[in-house]
Amino acid sequence: ALTTIVLFGPGLRFYTKGFPALFKGSPDMNSLVALGTSAAWIYSVIVTFLPGILPETARHIYFEAAAVIVTLILLGRYLEVRAKGRTGEAIRKLVGLQAKTARVERDGKVVELPIEEIVLGDIIHVRPGEKIPVDGDVLTGSSYVDESMITGEPVPVEKEEGTLVVGGTVNGTGALTFKATKVGDDTMLAQIIKMVEQAQGAKLPIQALVDKITAVFVPIVMGVAALTVVVWLIFGPDPALTFALVAGVSVLIIACPCAMGLATPTSIMVGTGRAAEMGVLFRKGDALQSLQEATIVAVDKTGTLTLGRPEMTDLSVSDGHDRDEVLRLVAAVETTSEHPIAEAIVRAAEGEGIKLPKIEDFTSITGFGVQARVEGKNVLIGADRLMVRDKIALGDLEAQGDALGKKGKSPLYAAIDGKIAAVIAVADPIKQSTPEAIEALHKLGLKVAMITGDNQGTAEAIAADLGIDHVVAEVLPEGKVETLEGLRSGGEKLAFVGDGINDAPALAVADVGIAIGTGTDVAIEAADVVLMSGDLKGVVNAFHISKRTMSNIRQNLFWAFAYNTVLIPVAAGVLYPFWGITLSPMLAAAAMGLSSVFVLTNALRLRWVRPVMQERAPSTPKASVTMQTAPAE
Repeated sequence: ALTTIVLFGPGLRFYTKGFPALFKGSPDMNSLVALGTSAAWIYSVIVTFLPGILPETARHIYFEAAAVIVTLILLGRYLEVRAKGRTGEAIRKLVGLQAKTARVERDGKVVELPIEEIVLGDIIHVRPGEKIPVDGDVLTGSSYVDESMITGEPVPVEKEEGTLVVGGTVNGTGALTFKATKVGDDTMLAQIIKMVEQAQGAKLPIQALVDKITAVFVPIVMGVAALTVVVWLIFGPDPALTFALVAGVSVLIIACPCAMGLATPTSIMVGTGRAAEMGVLFRKGDALQSLQEATIVAVDKTGTLTLGRPEMTDLSVSDGHDRDEVLRLVAAVETTSEHPIAEAIVRAAEGEGIKLPKIEDFTSITGFGVQARVEGKNVLIGADRLMVRDKIALGDLEAQGDALGKKGKSPLYAAIDGKIAAVIAVADPIKQSTPEAIEALHKLGLKVAMITGDNQGTAEAIAADLGIDHVVAEVLPEGKVETLEGLRSGGEKLAFVGDGINDAPALAVADVGIAIGTGTDVAIEAADVVLMSGDLKGVVNAFHISKRTMSNIRQNLFWAFAYNTVLIPVAAGVLYPFWGITLSPMLAAAAMGLSSVFVLTNALRLRWVRPVMQERAPSTPKASVTMQTAPAE
């Protein structure tokens, strides 16, 4: 009676799912349990109530075996559920980042409201130490905000008027007010949670192979169980029927492919969750497998390897001229120009605290440069061809200009009152983390290719400094797709890293498209992987977590298949002729449950994967300001 209660109470799920699947011709793991325990229960009922129809030597009951099998399998599934709960911890952590309430201006007063009531345009007040409730633009105040939970970077980011704040991040010691620009499901945190959920629910190509094997495996096991029973009945000792039943049930129970079914999805859940904590978002689940298969990483230079904003890097003056005075005059002229190089020179002067005078008679000389009068002096700024046109000798500065050009910088010259005064170099600076990231990619066995619109000489100079393997220069935005096709013509798998609107087609056509999180929405939508940090460190971490996750999946699959390969013959009784060993159905049930728990425990190890590259937090606030000057960081 107790066995019947166990089987048709808690164990009823095996029969309601297993037998219908069996009758439809697609038996599953529930079918194996249902067949095995039903056989043990029916045999025991016959022995109990109709013993006369069986030989006396075969009158053994297996009620306890059937009950213990169901109990152990249910216990194993309970442990699976608990372990699976831990695999979803990343999602719970992300949800836990959300603030519950916010201090919002309403009718001239600051009131505390649930974040669900915040609407676009609300003015929100954030005190020191509080969580930022939603995304928005800072209106007043200044503070450092910890964005590590979003970007994976431990360095606090300075926030002041006009900068963006992200919901879920933590304010530092300053007070801020900001205008809500994204609320509800539109916030960055909500989008991250959505991406992680989608990636965790995805099926990798390797899972499709496992599904095919499992679909064939279950019918084969049922055939092996039937063959086992027949062999024992023909060749087994007395009581042959008892031995046949025990061996057949043991084969059915131990072969349940639970571990095979868990091997891939659990690793995906833990791996993608851990990746999100490291600032790597897999928008498409199959990218987790595709990324570790890539052999070439192609990167767009501007904004990926570089800061994406020109900066003045050099200023050398000729004899008789003062550097600060020349910079003051040149920057004053450039304030009227909107060219990025002009803006870089003006930023450099302002950064040094130089006050700029007013100018007169500004003239833009198309294709050459600019000219203006400043404090009665005639200032001429432009390329070397402008100086040649106006017959101004460059002197020693000509050699310096040539040397700067060979380093990948853009040299221009300044003349004051018809005499050469300075050579100025402007360049898009390489991000501090780029050389280390490229070295790390090489250590992972990857080749790095740079795609740029720069001339060949400049591109090769930059590539030589960084140790880049392939250079494709003078590429127009619309030519990137053709360039990628050329790079993988030898059958190479290719990952492309970009950030701009013009990178979207290339991101879509690459085997894996990786978008820098500081890039455009169009680029992010076209990508398979999104990096929350603004540089190549995230690419290294993405490859690392991809390789570790796929390695974990292979370990799980090896265990699952090896377990079945070794123990099915043991359960069938191959050891009995040699050592008299048979496997009890109860032990088979325990072994099957332990196999599933092992796979889950192995998958959970991914929670402790550490980033290959991570910035160290600076020791002083001043250092953090320095590290955050680049807009792409």
